[in-house]
Amino acid sequence: MHRTRSSFVALGLITVLLAACGTPAASTPPSAAPGAAAPSQDAAAIIADLEAKTREEGALNSYGMPPDWTNFGAIWDKFLPKYGLTHTDTDMSSAEEIQKFDAEKNNPVADIGDIGIQFGPVAVTAGAVEAYKPTRWDLIPDYAKDPDGYWMCWYTGTVSFAVNTALVPNVPRTWADLLKPEYKGQVAISDPRNSGQGAMTVLAANVANGGDETNLDPGFAYFEKMNAAGNFTPVAPSKANVEKGEAPIAILWDYNALPMRDELGAVSPAVPIEVVIPSDGTTQAPYCHIINKYAAHPNAAKLFREYILTDEAQILQAEKYARPLVEGVEIPAELAAKFPPPEAYESVKPINDWKAAADAVARLATEWAIEVGT
Repeated sequence: MHRTRSSFVALGLITVLLAACGTPAASTPPSAAPGAAAPSQDAAAIIADLEAKTREEGALNSYGMPPDWTNFGAIWDKFLPKYGLTHTDTDMSSAEEIQKFDAEKNNPVADIGDIGIQFGPVAVTAGAVEAYKPTRWDLIPDYAKDPDGYWMCWYTGTVSFAVNTALVPNVPRTWADLLKPEYKGQVAISDPRNSGQGAMTVLAANVANGGDETNLDPGFAYFEKMNAAGNFTPVAPSKANVEKGEAPIAILWDYNALPMRDELGAVSPAVPIEVVIPSDGTTQAPYCHIINKYAAHPNAAKLFREYILTDEAQILQAEKYARPLVEGVEIPAELAAKFPPPEAYESVKPINDWKAAADAVARLATEWAIEVGT
């Protein structure tokens, strides 16, 4: 799972670059898109060429794509052996991934990364990413991709609560509930200053309290109240911390909370976890694939982008509750039955203006500690 520790180097980068960003749908690339596949090219020929070059490269390394995040473990197991690739991943936040791409340009470590959509324009502005439009490019919604191919989203999730009911028998159902004294020292969130999950946690609470992506003040006010009440716990919202009781209420993407429910429910003795989609409002957002402009294995990076848009990869992610973004991919019925019922998601309030959302994230980077006091 993505780390939630604060990185002051990454924070500085995000503070500067997010303030300069525009909407993801209209980001301005720093240069042409030499890696983008021409629409007229035959898809099979493109794939065959990438496969041959990938086998020659022999490796693919990543940042922020650990095996327990949206079933990356199964995806790596399918992709890497097919092409004889070695692989290493170093887990880190969205902000840190971009900072590392830029800092390591003379000696690149990772070829690819996985970042929250609000960080896509940051990566473009930093000049740290390479453009590539895969052959299924047209099946990705316009809002979920850079028009020049510098970033591309491929799965989405909803902000939820994971509650250890052995320790919290009175399960909170709303953001308002989380402010109650009975939850003192029990609520864990990711750091919103450098984590996509953390930033969207704040935006979710914000919409539940009457705000939207153009007005973050209700979200700041909400978390100021939570901090004043002493309900925060200063640990990461990880499976281990939920299990041990150090974070009996964790605010997470549903695709992190639901696997936690399944895995802790299968241990002996079982740790009961209930996943709640807050009924007073929440939001959802996708994560994006980026290719390091300085990648040591650029063809393997492009081929992996091709692979993650296949039906196989999209359904593998759905097995860990990440919802596919590729048009036409359907989650099998037996798998869909494991998700919360559709009515649980009726409280979701989508983000309509991603430029404003990027501006809101910039505010989090600079104002979170001042406004909330953490």
